[in-house]
Amino acid sequence: MTETHTATTIESGAPATGQITLYGAGWCDDTVRSRALLDGLGVEYHYVDVDQDATASAWAAAQNGGQRRIPVIALSRSGPILIEPTDPELSEALSQRPRSQVGPGG
Repeated sequence: MTETHTATTIESGAPATGQITLYGAGWCDDTVRSRALLDGLGVEYHYVDVDQDATASAWAAAQNGGQRRIPVIALSRSGPILIEPTDPELSEALSQRPRSQVGPGG
């Protein structure tokens, strides 16, 4: 359901698709928690490991005034961006997405 690679970002590090893109790192508890929520809900998303992609890491930090705080979750290429969301915040944001973008479990 999820993919781990950098082909999901454009040259600037921004999301390349309309699908959810989660920028994070495997050592980050908040990243692990957000991924578990998305997986549990059956939501399709792209995962970008910011420790493996410096350009994506810089883009994610730029969304927070230059500070590196993860996860950064782009709900679409031009849509809302969540920074270190709680599970209730992420669930609420997902519930606001059009039904066609929610995924098989949502």
